[in-house]
Amino acid sequence: VVIASIALIVFGLTFVTAGIRAAIGPTLADRVVALDVGVVSIMSAVAVDAADTGSTRLVPVLAVMAIVGFTATVAASRFIEYEERAT
Repeated sequence: VVIASIALIVFGLTFVTAGIRAAIGPTLADRVVALDVGVVSIMSAVAVDAADTGSTRLVPVLAVMAIVGFTATVAASRFIEYEERAT
């Protein structure tokens, strides 16, 4: 229980720092990476909570978050690549 609490605090801090980086990132690529880190930290916190409580009700949510996060990162990276080629 103590280790899970520490892990949740660390993932929360990671999410906050990723949000700060997303807000002040000088480039779009910095913001995309920061948002990806934020999604992964939320997913990790949900997984730790599920493992700590023994509940499997949030596992489908984790799967959807992983798919959406990956798709959004790929789409944003392709957009960034297209924008760099256009200039």
